[in-house]
Amino acid sequence: MAFKHRNWYPIAVGLGALNLLGAGAAAGAAEPWHAAVHVGLALASGWWARRLRRDLGTSELQDRLEGLETLEFEVSNLRQELSETQERLDFAERLLAGPERAQRRPE
Repeated sequence: MAFKHRNWYPIAVGLGALNLLGAGAAAGAAEPWHAAVHVGLALASGWWARRLRRDLGTSELQDRLEGLETLEFEVSNLRQELSETQERLDFAERLLAGPERAQRRPE
């Protein structure tokens, strides 16, 4: 199974929220160490979610860049094909114009 940032980001946010609720419950029960552990886990989950979000943006940017590179390649091929087609059209026009004009090239 591939690690997909889109799937794990909501999980990281949810774990952070649950740990914050756990910290509040532990503090209400007068258990400072228990509350401190939950706060630490909430901070770790928040850091993880932030890192996932940053990586998610990076992967989307790379996908877009690859798409643009593909489009650039396709446009380049189309330009080359259009240039070749124009040359063929010019040749066909010179042939249809007659032998005296075919020998003279337009300047």
